[in-house]
Amino acid sequence: MAKKATVTVRQVRSGLGRKKDQIATLTGLGLGKLNRERTLEDTPAVRGMIDKVKHLVEVVDQA
Repeated sequence: MAKKATVTVRQVRSGLGRKKDQIATLTGLGLGKLNRERTLEDTPAVRGMIDKVKHLVEVVDQA
């Protein structure tokens, strides 16, 4: 069985004062507090969510 690709994201800026859909996207990624990291499966849906809040998160590594 092939190993699935993952991507690790870290929240670097606060969601306070942002639009509700951006806050919901952070929550959907499993983030919400500064410097919180999540390792997620690298799918087009997750990439789209990261792109939507790219000014609030950074991609730590791509494995």
